[in-house]
Amino acid sequence: MKYVTTVLLGAVALMPLTGLLCADAVWMDGSAPAINIGATWGVPWPAGSTPKDAAFALRDSSGKSIPVQTWTTAWWPDGSIKWTAHAVPAGIAIDNNLKVVHGAPAVPEKSITVRETAANVEIDTGVMRCFVEKSGRVLISKITRAGNPVLSNGRLVAISSKTPELGGAADIFQSRITGVTIEQRGPVRATVKIEGYHADANREWLPFTLRLYFYAGGETLRIMHSFVFDGDAEKDFIRGLGVRFEVPMTDLMHDRHVRYVGEGRGLWAEAIRGLTGLRRDPDAKNKGNPVKDAQIAGLACPPVETFNPQVSERLQYIPAWGDSTLSQLSANGFTIRKRTKAGHGWIDVDQGGRASGVGYIGGAKGGGIVFGLRDFWQRHPSQLDIRNAHTDAAEVTIWLYSPEAPAMDLRFYHDGMGMDTFEKQYKGGLEITYEDYEPGFGDAHGIARTSEIYLWALAATPSRDAIVDMAALVRDPARLVCPPARILAANVFGNVWSLPDRSTPGKSAIEDRLKWQVDYYKNQIDQRHWYGFWNYGDVMHSYDRDRHVWKYDIGGNAWDNSELSTDLWLWYYYLRTGRADVFRLAEAMTRHTGEVDTYHLGRFAGLGTRHNVQHWGCSAKQVRISTAAYRRIYYYLTADERVGDLMRELLDVDKKFNDVDPARKLGDASPLGDYDARVSFGIDWANLAAAWLTEWERGGDMKYRDKLLRGMRDWGNMPLGFFTSDRYGYRIADGSIEPLSLRGKLTAENKPISVSHLDSMFGAVEIFSELIQLTEGRPEYEGFKKAWLQYCVLYSAPKEERIAALGVNFKNGALVQAHSRLLAYAAKMSGDNKLAARAWEKFAVTDYPGYSGDWAKVVLATERIKGPTILNPVDEAKWVGTNLSAQWGLSAIQCLALVGDKMEK
Repeated sequence: MKYVTTVLLGAVALMPLTGLLCADAVWMDGSAPAINIGATWGVPWPAGSTPKDAAFALRDSSGKSIPVQTWTTAWWPDGSIKWTAHAVPAGIAIDNNLKVVHGAPAVPEKSITVRETAANVEIDTGVMRCFVEKSGRVLISKITRAGNPVLSNGRLVAISSKTPELGGAADIFQSRITGVTIEQRGPVRATVKIEGYHADANREWLPFTLRLYFYAGGETLRIMHSFVFDGDAEKDFIRGLGVRFEVPMTDLMHDRHVRYVGEGRGLWAEAIRGLTGLRRDPDAKNKGNPVKDAQIAGLACPPVETFNPQVSERLQYIPAWGDSTLSQLSANGFTIRKRTKAGHGWIDVDQGGRASGVGYIGGAKGGGIVFGLRDFWQRHPSQLDIRNAHTDAAEVTIWLYSPEAPAMDLRFYHDGMGMDTFEKQYKGGLEITYEDYEPGFGDAHGIARTSEIYLWALAATPSRDAIVDMAALVRDPARLVCPPARILAANVFGNVWSLPDRSTPGKSAIEDRLKWQVDYYKNQIDQRHWYGFWNYGDVMHSYDRDRHVWKYDIGGNAWDNSELSTDLWLWYYYLRTGRADVFRLAEAMTRHTGEVDTYHLGRFAGLGTRHNVQHWGCSAKQVRISTAAYRRIYYYLTADERVGDLMRELLDVDKKFNDVDPARKLGDASPLGDYDARVSFGIDWANLAAAWLTEWERGGDMKYRDKLLRGMRDWGNMPLGFFTSDRYGYRIADGSIEPLSLRGKLTAENKPISVSHLDSMFGAVEIFSELIQLTEGRPEYEGFKKAWLQYCVLYSAPKEERIAALGVNFKNGALVQAHSRLLAYAAKMSGDNKLAARAWEKFAVTDYPGYSGDWAKVVLATERIKGPTILNPVDEAKWVGTNLSAQWGLSAIQCLALVGDKMEK
C-alpha cells in the first residue's frame, strides 16, 4: 500500500492513499443527461489525506478511465488539499458513479487548444472554434464549425432612457472591452473572462464581466453574464439589456429554419419560407411527401427541380418570414409573433405559459445556432428576437431584460414620509413597518445581476427531439455532484450537520418538519409568483394572516434578503439530502442574494441590504447580508468563478464599517476613540472571518489569514470573552480588536451587559465551528474556543449561572430555540450531557414573533385559500415565517448532528 507523509499542525501522520483518494461523483438528477456538454464539480478531501502535488484520474463504474482536468480550490492549514474541482469533456458517455483516484489523468480525444495573439484569443474544442477579441465593441468575432462560420459579431447591447414612461427618447449602448483574461487553457476545460462597459460616444457605464466556458469535444459555449448598475436611479431607466450576434444564412429560403421551445417539450418550428399548407402541393409529382416531410423535420428539401412546377415557378410569391420574436413579459405568459421584415406588420403566431427560453436560427445544410437563456420565465421580462433571417445574416438578440416591458424603475418607493431624524426613523418607521429608513440609503447604485446563457454551434438544423433536449438542459443544467455521505466524511463544513436519521420517532418527526418546510417554500415561490428580473431567488420575510398574503408591501417584512441565514438553511439541508430541487432552490438564492442584495461598487461596496420592500431599500447596510458564509458552500461544490469573485469583493469591506456604522442610530454607542470602526463579534466580525477564512483556504493573500488569527487571539484574550463589551474597537491594518467599554464584574458598578440575539444568527455558529476545527494546535485555538463555548452556554443559561460567571445578568436572550444549537455545540465539544439535555429543552421552545409554543404540536398541513378572499388559490400555513423556518431548520440540523444521540423523547 502507498502512503503519503504529511505534517498536520505539528504532528506527522501517515495517511493511506487507498480509500482517501477515492471520491464519488453522481449526476444530481439521478441519471446521465440526454446531452453531455461537459461538467464541473467539486470534491472534498479529509485533512492531511492528500498532498498538495497529488495528481488525479477519473474512472467510471466499470473502471474505465475518463478524461479529466483537475485544479485545487482550497487547502487545509497543513498544506494538504481540502477541495479539488474536476471537469470532464463533452460528447462522451459518463455514467452515474464516478471515482476520483490517484494517478495520471486520461487525455481527451479532442483536447482544447487556446491560442493567444495581440488581437484575440482562439479557443478550439475539437468541434468548434471561437475567436474572442481583446478590444473594441465585438466580444466574439466569430464561431466556426468545420471551418464554416455559424456566428459572428457577438456583442452586448443596452437601451436606456431618462424617463420610465413609454415614448421617451432612448440611448443605445454596446459593449466596449477593457480586458480579457485566459483563466484556464485545457486540456478539458477552457475559461476566458471578458471585462468592459456598455458605451456610446458620450458615456461608459453598466460594467460587465462575461465568462466563456468551453469543454473538449464540445459544440456548446456557456456564458455567464454579469453586470453592475452604476447609474442614477432617478435618471437612468434601463429599457433593454441583451446579447446580440449574427448567424450567416447560406441555405435556400425554404431550407432556413427557426425554432422556439415553449413549455416542456412543446416546440414552434417553421421554415423561413414555408412549403406546407399552400394551395398547390410541392409534392404533387413525388412519391410520398419528401419536400414537406424534409421541411417539417428541418432537413434539406429535395432539389427544387423535383418540386411540383406550380410551386417551384412561384417560390418568390411565398412570403419569407425574416423576423420573429418570443416575449415572456410575465411568469405565466409568452407570445410568439412574426413578420416578413422591418416596415411591415406583425402577425400573431401563438401563446403559451412558461417558455424554455431556447431558440434556433440556421439552415439545414449551412448550420446555425441554438441559443438559450436559463431562468427565462422566472426572470421575466425576457425576450428572444430573430431579425433578417431572409438575408445573408440573421441577427439574434437574447434579451435578459425585454425592451417591450416597462423600463427598469429602481427609484426608492416612498418619499420618506417625514422621517427626517434618527429618532423618527428608529422609533417611527421601524416600530410601525419594521423598516429602517434613512434618506439616500435606498439606492440601487452598485447592485448586480448574473445571467446564464448557452449557445450551440451546429452543422445543421437540430431535430425536434434534439432541440427540446437542449432546452431541458438550459432549464435545469445537468450537474455532477459529490454525494452527501462523501462530503460529510471529509469533514469540510465543520461538525454541525449530519445525514438524515429516522431511527427514533423524535428524529423522524424532525426530519418530517425539515422536509415539509423546504417543500412549503418551494410551493410558495410558485403560488406567490416570487419571480422577476431582480426578484427571482429571494423569498418573503413575514406573513399577513389577514390578507392571506406575504407582507410584500410592508417595510422590513417583505423581501427576506438572507435575514437569519435563509441561505445557510437551504444549503445545509441540501448537504444532508442531495436533493436536486433543493440545490436549485439554494443556487437561485445564492445568485440573487450575492448579486442583488449586495453592493459591488459605490459608497456601500461590499455591504448588503437588510430585508425590505425593495432589495436595496433598507438603510441598514451590513456585511451580515453580503457575507461569504452564504456563498462558500456553493463555490466549493461547483467551483463557480463568479461566486469566487463575489467572496473576494468582501476581503476589505472592513474599510466601510465606520462610513456606515450599524449602530449610528442608537445614540448610546461607546465613543470610537482612536479606532477605525466599531464592531460586534457576530454581525460584523464573524462575517469578516468568513471571507478571510475562505481566502486563506483558497491560497490567497496571507494578510487576511493574519488578520483572522489576530482577531481570534484578541477574542480569546477578552476577560469576559464575547460578553466583555457592548461594542469593540477595531483597527483595519492588523484586524486587532479591543473592548470600547467594559461590562459586568469588570466594573465596580457591575455595568449591565447588553447581548444581541442576532450576533450568532448570521453564520457565526457555522464559521466558528470551522475556525475551531482548523486552528487546533495553534496559539489562537484555546482562548477562542473557550470564549465561544462560554457564550454558547451562558446565552441560554439560568440567571444564577450568568451572574456567577459575569457578575451580572444580561438583557435580551431572545430567539431561545435558535440558540439551542449553540448549547448543542458546547455539549458536543465538552461532552456535557446536561448541556445536551438543555439543548433539546430549548429546542422545544418557539419564541418567534407571531408564533410561540411547542413546535412538536405544530400541524404540518396547509389550508387551501380560494375564491374572492384572494387573487389566486394558494396553500396557506399561517404560522410560517422565514425567520422561524431558517433558524428552526438550522437548529434542527445541528442539534441532530451534535446531540442527536442524547435526545430523550
